[in-house]
Amino acid sequence: MVEALDLFLKIGLDKRTAENTIANNKVTSNLIAVINEANVTDGCERSTGNLLYTVATKFPANALVHRPKLLEYIVSSKIKTPAQVEAAFAFLTVTSSEDLDISKFEEACGVGVEVSSEDIERTVDEMFEEKKSAILEQRYRTNVGDLFAHVRKKQPWADPKIVKQLIDSKLYGLLGEKTAADNEKPVKKKKEKVVKVEEDKTTIEEEINPYLIFPAPEENYKVHTEVFFSDRPVLRACNSKETLEKHLKEAGGKVLTRFPPEPNGYLHIGHAKAMFVDFGLAKERGGGCYLRYDDTNPEAEKKEYIDHIEEIVSWMGWKPFKITYTSDYFQELYDLAVELIRTGHAYVDHQTGDEIKEYREKKMNSPWRDRPISESLKLFNDMKNGMIEEGKATLRMKQDMQSDNFNMYDLIAYRIKFTPHPHAGDKWCIYPSYDYAHCIVDSLENITHSLCTLEFETRRASYYWLLDALSLYQPYVWEYSRLNITNTVMSKRKLNRLVTENYVDGWDDPRLMTLAGLRRRGVTATAINTFVRGIGITRSDGSMIRLERLEYHVREELNKTASRAMVVLHPLKVVITNLEPSSVIDLDAKKWPDAPNDDASSYYKVPFSNVVYIEESDFRVKDSKDYYGLAPGKTVLLRYAFPIKCTEVVLSDDKKTVVEIHAEYDPDKKTKPKGVLHWVAETSPGVDPLKVEVRLFDKLFLSENPGELDNWLNDLNPESKVVIPCAYAVPSLQFTEVDDKFQFERLGYFVADKDSTPEKLIFNRTVTLRDNYGKASK
Repeated sequence: MVEALDLFLKIGLDKRTAENTIANNKVTSNLIAVINEANVTDGCERSTGNLLYTVATKFPANALVHRPKLLEYIVSSKIKTPAQVEAAFAFLTVTSSEDLDISKFEEACGVGVEVSSEDIERTVDEMFEEKKSAILEQRYRTNVGDLFAHVRKKQPWADPKIVKQLIDSKLYGLLGEKTAADNEKPVKKKKEKVVKVEEDKTTIEEEINPYLIFPAPEENYKVHTEVFFSDRPVLRACNSKETLEKHLKEAGGKVLTRFPPEPNGYLHIGHAKAMFVDFGLAKERGGGCYLRYDDTNPEAEKKEYIDHIEEIVSWMGWKPFKITYTSDYFQELYDLAVELIRTGHAYVDHQTGDEIKEYREKKMNSPWRDRPISESLKLFNDMKNGMIEEGKATLRMKQDMQSDNFNMYDLIAYRIKFTPHPHAGDKWCIYPSYDYAHCIVDSLENITHSLCTLEFETRRASYYWLLDALSLYQPYVWEYSRLNITNTVMSKRKLNRLVTENYVDGWDDPRLMTLAGLRRRGVTATAINTFVRGIGITRSDGSMIRLERLEYHVREELNKTASRAMVVLHPLKVVITNLEPSSVIDLDAKKWPDAPNDDASSYYKVPFSNVVYIEESDFRVKDSKDYYGLAPGKTVLLRYAFPIKCTEVVLSDDKKTVVEIHAEYDPDKKTKPKGVLHWVAETSPGVDPLKVEVRLFDKLFLSENPGELDNWLNDLNPESKVVIPCAYAVPSLQFTEVDDKFQFERLGYFVADKDSTPEKLIFNRTVTLRDNYGKASK
C-alpha cells in the first residue's frame, strides 16, 4: 500500500485523495492498472494525473478494450480537459470492440480544437444579452450553473476556469455590489402534508421508465465484463459480429428475458421484483419472457410448487412467452459437458464434499485436475450410465484455483443422484449444477438480458468463462439489488422452517411475505407491482425497505377499489329508548365516499332499530375534551343515521363493567356533534346482527431485520395474529364471496378469507387505515 501511495502522489494526486483511494481496493486496482497502461509510473503533470484518476473511476466497463487508446491521447495532451474525457467516455461506450474510427473519435472529443479567450468572451457576452432580463430580476440568486452549462453547450472545449472568471466578472459588472436584499435567505415554502408529498412521489415513480438503463439487443457486441486470471490474459467478454448476427436472426431482434425460479417453495415478494424486472423489460420492449423452471435438483422439486409458480405469475399480471424447464435441455447440457472435457476445460474429480471445500479454501488443485482427457471422458460416461456410486465422482470445470474470485475455483458442473426427476423421469442419474446449466440455457434460449440479484455478481466471471470456453453466444448480464423488507424473513430456508414447524399456518399464511400469503391477506397484484416500480431497479445493495412503504401502496389501491361497510369488532349494546322496539328504519349507506346521489348501486341498505351496537372503545364513563366518542350526557352521530345522546349507563354487578347504554336519538338531526361512530343494529327485535369472524394480522417479527438474529424465532410477534370470533356486521355482507375486499369504516381494509363457510364468514385485515409511511421516512 505504501508503494501505491507513492505512485499516486507521483501523478499529482493530493495526499488526502491518494489515501482515500487506497481505502478502496477496487479503485486502487483500477488506478494502478491505468497508470501502468499509460506508462507514467515515474510520474506526470498534475493535470494529467487528475484525468487518469477520472479514467480509473469512471471509464465505461463495456469499452475497456479502448482504454489504452484514450490514455495515449491523455498522456500526449491531445485530450487535456475533463469535458474532453467525458466526451471520450460517451463515444467509446457506443463503439464496437473491433473497430475504432480515429477521425470520428478525435472529432467527438475536440482533439486539436483550440478555443481562444476572445471566443469564450464573445459567447459569454451573447449569453448575458439573451438572459439579461432574467438575471436582473433574480440578481445574485441566478443559477450560475445554468449560465455555465449554456456556455459549455456553445463552446464545449472552452477552458472552464476562464468561463467561470468571465461569468463572475459579467455578473458583477451588471449587478454591482450585493445589497442587503441579496443576502437575505429566501423564504421557504410551507411543507405540504406528508400524504400529499407521497402521492406526488408516487406519480413521479410511475412516470419514470425503469428499463431505460438496459441496452438494445443489437448493442451486445460491447465489452462490459472483464474476467481476470492468475495464469492467462484477461477475458473481455463480448460477442463477435458473426455470433451476434446469428443470435439476432434467431431471436428476431427482440428482447428475450427469463424468469427462472427453482420449484422448491412458494414465491415471495422478492420474486415479484424479479418478475417486474424480467417480464417488465420484455413487455416494455415488445419482446418475450420465458418462465423457466430451474429444476436441476430432483430431490427438492415438487409439482405443487410448479403449479403454484405458474398460477401466481399469471395472478401478478404477467404472461410468459414460453414455459420451459432446464431439464428440457439435459441432453444438450450433457453433450456440451463432453465438449468441455475434450477441450481440456473440465475433469472428473473424486474428492468428497469436505475435501473440495478444504482444497478451495487453501487454493489447492484437486489431485485429479490434470488427469488425461480420455480418462475423464470415460469416467463421465460411466457416471451417466450409473456405473459410479453417488458421491464418488463429480465433473468439475477447470477454471482458476488461484483467482481472487471464489466462484472461479473449479465449480462443480455435474453430480450423481440416483433420484428420478419430476419432469425428466428416470432417464438421468447425473444432474447439472446451477453454475453450469443456467448460463448455457440462457444462451440456448437466445436470452438477450440475463438479469439477477446482486448476490450472483461474483458468478458473472464463471458465467462468461463457461460460454467463452464453449464458444457460445453471450447474453448481457446485469445484477440489481434484492428486495429486503422490514419485520419479515424471505430466505427459503427460514420460510420453510416457519411453515414445516407450524409457526405459521402454511405457505399462504397472511403474515408471510409470500405472494400467496399477501394475496390471501387481500393485497392486490397492482399494489405490489406499483410498490416494486417505485423502488426502482438499482444496484444499491443492503438497503432495507420499510414495510410501511408497501402498506402505503396497498392503501392507495384499496381506497379506490374496496367498497365501504360497517363492522363492530367488540360490540357494546346501545338501547335507543325513544324508538319503538318493533320499528326498523332502512337507511342508505355509501359504498364509496363520493357516491353520486342518483346511483343506487353506490349505496347499500343498513337497518336502524332500537338496539344498536358500537365499539366498546367508543364509550367512556369519564369524558374529556380530546375524546370524540360517546359518554354520559354526550351526543355523537351514528354514521349514515342519527345523533344519539347517552342518557343512562347500565353496569354489571361489579359496578365497573359497562353492560349496556341507554340513549335517545334525534330524528330531526338538529344537533351537530363532532364525533362520528360506526355501528351495527339488530335487524328485528331480539335477533343479533350478522356474526362474522375477524382476523387481525400484524407484523410477523418484532425486529426490523430478524434474519440477522441468532435466535430469530424468538423474535416472532406474539400479537401477529389476533382472532375475534364474534364481531357484528351489517346485513349486506352476508352475500360476500371469497376474496371480496372492503373498507370496514374506521377500522381498516379487509378481505373475505377462503376459510369462510355458508354458516360463518371470515375476514382478514389487510392493512389499517393509519398511514405510517410518511412519518417513518421523514
